[in-house]
Formats: sequence, structure tokens, C-alpha cells
Amino acid sequence: MSTFNLEQLIAQQRASGRLYLEFFRRPSLSLGVYVLPVGTADPQEPHSEDEVYFVHSGRAQIRINEEDFDVEPGSIIFVAKETPHRFHSIIEDLKVLVFFAPAETS
Repeated sequence: MSTFNLEQLIAQQRASGRLYLEFFRRPSLSLGVYVLPVGTADPQEPHSEDEVYFVHSGRAQIRINEEDFDVEPGSIIFVAKETPHRFHSIIEDLKVLVFFAPAETS
């Protein structure tokens, strides 16, 4: 069993100086915290894994294929593997919990 505190994970991500911090990995699943400050460009490329985002805080849009969706605290977004997607128009620092299944390799 493993337990985590999201606020502590966000602090670890901030201290790492990276946008993404993976904090859990098993062959079938990996978890991470992704933080995009206002004005940051999301550098993502499509992944070879299915992905779920849970927006903890912040406001932005996500483009999936050619369609834009608003995201805000509480938003849950599923992106199928190999699907082009990225966050944009970030108007409040975006803090997102990320689930990859199977574990992220791309």
C-alpha cells in the first residue's frame, strides 16, 4: 500500500525545477504531478499510454485533436494513447494529477 499527500507532492515538484514529477510507478500504472504556470507553453507530445488528468487547481484550456475544452478545478480529462493534446491559454497556474496506464514510457 502507498499513500500520498498532493500538497507535499506539488512542493516536491516545485523544488525539482521540472514541470512533471512522477511519484508512483508500477508496470500497469504511473502517477505524476504536472504544473504549468501562467504563460508556460505545454511541451507535451502524444503518449503511447492512455492518460487521465485530474485538475487540482488552475484554469486553462486543453486541445485534444482539434477541439478545445475549458479546464478548472475538479475537471477530469481522459486522453486515449497516441492522441495529440496539450494545455494552453493558462490563466491561473495549472496543477494537475496525471495517471498513465500502463506506466508512462514515452
